[in-house]
Amino acid sequence: MAPPGLLVAGASFLAFRGLHWGLRRLPTPELAARDRWQWRNLCVSLAHSLLSGAGALLGLSLHPQMAADPIHGHPSWALVLVAVSVGYFLADGADLLRNQTLGKTWDLLCHHLVVVSCLSTAVLSGHYVGFSMVSLLLELNSACLHLRKLLLLSRQAPSLAFSVTSWASLATLALFRLVPLGWMSLWLFRQRHQVPLALVTLGGIGLVTVGVMSIVLGIRILVNDVLQSRTHPPSPGHEKTRGTRTRRDDGPVTRDNSTLSLKD
Repeated sequence: MAPPGLLVAGASFLAFRGLHWGLRRLPTPELAARDRWQWRNLCVSLAHSLLSGAGALLGLSLHPQMAADPIHGHPSWALVLVAVSVGYFLADGADLLRNQTLGKTWDLLCHHLVVVSCLSTAVLSGHYVGFSMVSLLLELNSACLHLRKLLLLSRQAPSLAFSVTSWASLATLALFRLVPLGWMSLWLFRQRHQVPLALVTLGGIGLVTVGVMSIVLGIRILVNDVLQSRTHPPSPGHEKTRGTRTRRDDGPVTRDNSTLSLKD
């Protein structure tokens, strides 16, 4: 019989794929019609980020033992939330493979592979659920990043909403991405003699991968949304140029050739 967490992950995969299918039946905002697939994909990602990020924050607030004992201390529903996230990342990976070329999505696919590998350890073993819940705090920042991209697709940059979202992205990146990554790295280093070497290696690779991408992401948003906007006040023509962006990255608002991006 399959572990309950694996069944939840499978159901989550089907649910998120179903959500992708359902959004295809709904009209896309006119300003975002040039990239309907990306709009749908970001809406699904935003839904997952709000669910998992808020769930992780609430869970850790109500059950602080998950942070005190990241290996064994967790309520049963926490494992369900982690399994739901595994299903989402698998569904999003399938969506990327179906609709984008490998050259444009290799970084996201590698990111998803690392995340699924780490979260699946908790789902299959029933341990390290607290550690996984801390990692899901990163989704609070991802929610801001997805909203930022949706505003870009809707040609709402520059605008007050976009400025607020950019600053919220930077603030949550520091508070809910870099701080949890630092805490997890420190915990893993201190527990390296109690945790199996394979898991230390897997966790270390995951933390380094996401950490580097997060720092690059923060620098890009700071430079392109804050510093450049102050140096070069946007004109109507520049705003139109921003609206032509179709790449699924968090780099410059205008089109560029970089492929490094991040999505949790």
